[in-house]
Amino acid sequence: MINIGFLSFGWFSAAPGSKVRTASDLMHDTIALAEAAEDAGMDGAWIRVHHFEQNTSSPFPLLAAMGARTSRVELGTGVINMRYENPLYMAEAAATADLISDGRLQLGVSRGSPEPAADGPGEFGYPLPVGKLPVEDAAERIAKFREAISGAGIALPGARAHGIPGQRLPIQPQSPGLTERIWYGAGGEESARKVGELGMNLMSSTLVEGGTGEPLGDIQARQIAAFREAWDAAGHQGTPRVSISRSIMPIIDDETRMYFGTTLERDRMGANRDQVGEIDNFVATFGKTYVGDLDKIEAELRDDGAVQSADTVLVTIPNQLGADFNHRTFFALKELRERLGDAHTGPAPASALRGVALPRGLGDAHRTTR
Repeated sequence: MINIGFLSFGWFSAAPGSKVRTASDLMHDTIALAEAAEDAGMDGAWIRVHHFEQNTSSPFPLLAAMGARTSRVELGTGVINMRYENPLYMAEAAATADLISDGRLQLGVSRGSPEPAADGPGEFGYPLPVGKLPVEDAAERIAKFREAISGAGIALPGARAHGIPGQRLPIQPQSPGLTERIWYGAGGEESARKVGELGMNLMSSTLVEGGTGEPLGDIQARQIAAFREAWDAAGHQGTPRVSISRSIMPIIDDETRMYFGTTLERDRMGANRDQVGEIDNFVATFGKTYVGDLDKIEAELRDDGAVQSADTVLVTIPNQLGADFNHRTFFALKELRERLGDAHTGPAPASALRGVALPRGLGDAHRTTR
């Protein structure tokens, strides 16, 4: 059975029709979204993380609150830009949120994507070292973060330290198993291979490198195959997980038809076909919007090679319409999951992966979910 969760971009604004008008609205509504997903029988509640924009930016307080108000759904990020993070402080915050949720965090990390700030990490106190690429900086921070959450000794003990003399002190608290639930947002085959080599789970979004005109699902299916091949070649144990993002808008009543338009209107807008564009100085294929009744969407997703290869589909949602509106569509997404599960060919998700190696570098594995 494939997993299905939502991915909220977390926008708030006072635009006409927005039900999430302030930062306070966003925080409370995002918690309500997680509760709604659990009530509807979905599998995950994931949030986007961006800085210097009117959306979610500091994930761990929000994830902890979502974890305290739910009991079953996975809680994830898509993705955390590691260039903004102190890896050791992040390890403490992540473990704290994971313990509150009883081990349900699924943390997506990456180098980050284009953003409005000219040098956001520098403003946060992390200027890019001379001679180092952003992806290299992020890779080092990810490696340190993974080392810390693994329970490895980090700091030399002082005179008043408790423990074995001379033995390095680990970050506290520790949340066992968190190291096995780290994902990387990759945008191409080569970066996916590197993620497999390093033993992280793979996140692939609604845009990937390449502009040949091939369907996004076919491009991503090759990316997923390359990732799994690299995972096996590296000798990692267990079954790695793979998520993809899709924009899915089920028409279930007059209100959803009013917001999303008829299928014909969406086709005229170009929403029902993949598109090729440029982002961050590379050509990418952008995924289409799946819109219509469940029969139509089901048929289209059955022809999507990546949907059939991945174990988790993250559905980007119109969060500014509010949790009550999205709650209704979540029931439709749960039904869609059950329909697709009958023909799903990808591996079942593994809740615990064994033998995960710590990374030494990420190469070019720097494209991110959007």
